[in-house]
Amino acid sequence: MQDFYEMGHERILICQDKITGLKAIVAVHSTVCGPALGGTRMWNYTSSEEALTDVMRLSRGMTYKNAISGLNLGGGKAVIIGDSKTQKSPALFEKFGEFIDSLNGSYITAEDVGISPEDMLHVAKSTQFVTGLPGKKGDPSPVTAYGVYMGMKAAAKFKYGKDSLNGKKIAVQGIGHVGDYLLQYLHKEGATLTITDINENALKNAAKKYNCEVVSPSKIYDVDMDIYAPCALGATVNDNTIAKMNCSIIAGAANNQLEDENIHGLTLMKNDVLYAPDYLINAGGVMNCYAEVHDISSEKVMEMAGDIYNTTMKIFELSSSQEIPTYLAANRMAEERLKKEAEKNAK
Repeated sequence: MQDFYEMGHERILICQDKITGLKAIVAVHSTVCGPALGGTRMWNYTSSEEALTDVMRLSRGMTYKNAISGLNLGGGKAVIIGDSKTQKSPALFEKFGEFIDSLNGSYITAEDVGISPEDMLHVAKSTQFVTGLPGKKGDPSPVTAYGVYMGMKAAAKFKYGKDSLNGKKIAVQGIGHVGDYLLQYLHKEGATLTITDINENALKNAAKKYNCEVVSPSKIYDVDMDIYAPCALGATVNDNTIAKMNCSIIAGAANNQLEDENIHGLTLMKNDVLYAPDYLINAGGVMNCYAEVHDISSEKVMEMAGDIYNTTMKIFELSSSQEIPTYLAANRMAEERLKKEAEKNAK
């Protein structure tokens, strides 16, 4: 359990129910800024160890995401181990809701990869600590995509001197809900798009709608691009891919894009590649959930997501002035907020 203490988690809950087949892990990283909020991901992990590593990293990222975004929320995350296409059931989600409810509001869940707003309705039968429900704010993907788009424009402004993406060659990896909405913005602005995904139907539809070139997943790192936008799973920025990519900006929706932030964040800086910290620019989704909890209008949520542009610029300026990688500048900004909140709570 050494990593548990090193990463600073407050609580990790192992959930199992043989009748429904539920196998899940809930990780509450921090409640310093408020109740922990973060989505539930359903993924067919190869081992419980892989699932634990993922949920610990994701929950820590939520703490930093919520802190740097100025939200009165802590960080948490949940994963359900299983195939989201074949192993879902209302009973499974209701049982999962019981485990969420046992945390007494210290963790609020929502949908993530492999989970839909409709699935959350079944979770909500067993607990009130759930957001992202149909008929309310619902799918956060449009807000997430808008925040990523604004973060990407900020990166273009800092790197190229203007934030226009017209004519920029952008490679988008992952055409799920967020990726598709992001493509809408990029296509409308006139970017030249290359896309990949393991879902052939999603690729065909996106290629037709947004006039994209399609490549296989293994070839996305080799294409001619100005901007790499990872919008699938994490750790795609690593020793192997950095050696292949010729981009000058990395800005996407995926969580934990750097396989090892200490190593690869520094490598990107040395290679003069501007990295837009993932947990900042993909924070639109959690803003949407926060707005549902606090009854904030949709217009205000989009305004909050738009402000990701300004925060991203501040991080780039801090990184440049202190000559540190952008991920570290973002971490320090989030940690300063956490420190202030902890001191306030101690009084």
